[in-house]
Amino acid sequence: MTKNDPYAALRIKEFNTFLLMRFLLVFGWSMQFIVIEWQVYSLTKDPWSLALIGLMEFVPAFSMALFAGHIVDQKEKRNLLALCIAAFSLISLGLFLLTWPEIVSDWSTSTILYSIYALVFFGGFLRSFFGPILFSLIALIVPKKVYPNAATWSSSAWQIASVVGLAFSGFAINWFGVHWSLCIVFSLVVLSFFTVFLISKKPILNTKVNEPILQSLKEGLSFVFNTKAILGALTLDMISVLFGGAVILLPIFAQDILCVGSEGFGILRAAPSVGAILTMIATAYIPISKNAGMKLLTAIFGFGVCIIIFGLSTSFWVSVIALFFSGVTDGVSMVIRQTILQLKTPDHMRGRVASVNSMFIGSSNELGSFESGVTAKLMGTVTAVVFGGTMTLITVITTAVVSPTFRNLDLREDFKDSSIDEPSL
Repeated sequence: MTKNDPYAALRIKEFNTFLLMRFLLVFGWSMQFIVIEWQVYSLTKDPWSLALIGLMEFVPAFSMALFAGHIVDQKEKRNLLALCIAAFSLISLGLFLLTWPEIVSDWSTSTILYSIYALVFFGGFLRSFFGPILFSLIALIVPKKVYPNAATWSSSAWQIASVVGLAFSGFAINWFGVHWSLCIVFSLVVLSFFTVFLISKKPILNTKVNEPILQSLKEGLSFVFNTKAILGALTLDMISVLFGGAVILLPIFAQDILCVGSEGFGILRAAPSVGAILTMIATAYIPISKNAGMKLLTAIFGFGVCIIIFGLSTSFWVSVIALFFSGVTDGVSMVIRQTILQLKTPDHMRGRVASVNSMFIGSSNELGSFESGVTAKLMGTVTAVVFGGTMTLITVITTAVVSPTFRNLDLREDFKDSSIDEPSL
């Protein structure tokens, strides 16, 4: 392994197995979410029903996040991950059964919707565990000096799986229908379950295994709120995700505004992930540690501009391009945030810090979906998207003005402490 090696993490066999497992899981998860979005809107033709999907996942994910982090820091990660994937497979199986005409032919639309929402709610509970487990497991698979490179490839695998899942879901709905598309999802999740056992069990690094839960949670929160680089990155990204969550409204754009059907829907949903993938792969060769704070602010500003353009567009390909560049800018934000977290988080607190991250970022995806659905119901779909992009721009400008410390954030010293020499942009 040499310095400045963009493939450093990929030279570790177990890390490659981890990437495969994550790819299968995220592929299934992404595809399932899109198929359910399409099914729910097809049943109701109501933006409020899309908002409820986000709310049903947000409430348990946010409520359980800190407790999940505490549990992850106390338990062996490999087996805990296998348990969560097994539970997620039951959700996928349940959704498959709920779209089987022979089973639900006599059910009312309301009964089907409530059943879907119930399974989404349980999925949100599980989601609160996935983030901390995966974040902690990476640190147990690769050496510390490879953390930034591993974070880049892990995020890239997540984005690649997401873009394939998102794009394929639209075509799958058209080719196979909603029911058999969910059968594919269930198969992918089962494959990821068996793959996880190719990773060896890992030691528990937390020396305070019997620490009272409230004291443990307080320690995790205190660390995040006292580490300004982490707090600033999480807060800024949370606001942008909260107000820029226009993707939940894509079924409306695809069906009613752009009129491009399920295949066009799949392309629209995949466009941001394609942009993010290309960006994150590029950062494996040209890392972005120099002037990281300003680059993060610029990226999120660009994200807001792209969301506004998308909202105003009546052309399918202009919309695709706008979403693509929203993914490019979001990819920069994601790599910087993950690098800050990996470099500045002690090993024994990774589960709790990742949980706080999921509260800020992961849960804000669902809350942002809810916000977008509600504002679309109140303002109209286009106005809601433009409003979200505008609020993102205001947030970035405000942060740049009131927080010069974050604006001047530079990560090069942290890389030196981790024995990594980086080229600069």
